[in-house]
Amino acid sequence: MKFHFIETPYLFDEKEKFMSKVVQFDSHQVLNIQLRKGEEIKEHDAKEDVLIVVRKGKVLFTVKGVEQLVTTGHILHINPLEIHALKAVEDADVIVIKIGN
Repeated sequence: MKFHFIETPYLFDEKEKFMSKVVQFDSHQVLNIQLRKGEEIKEHDAKEDVLIVVRKGKVLFTVKGVEQLVTTGHILHINPLEIHALKAVEDADVIVIKIGN
């Protein structure tokens, strides 16, 4: 069995707003975003389906004008080209999975 162990270190002690590509497979991409309370990412869209997994903290997402609080234990799905933004309600560590066609 072949597998890859990918580390996503917790970097709040070193820097503020952190975004990093963790891994990419063909048209699929996994990102790690770490935000301090109050930090935000302005409105944008993605051409892929997007799954959001909050590993730590709470994040307020606004998708097409509708707010949704996402915390541990939830997965948020955003359709391709849906305008969205996010703001950390608490320090947050988020995995973003972009699923291309």
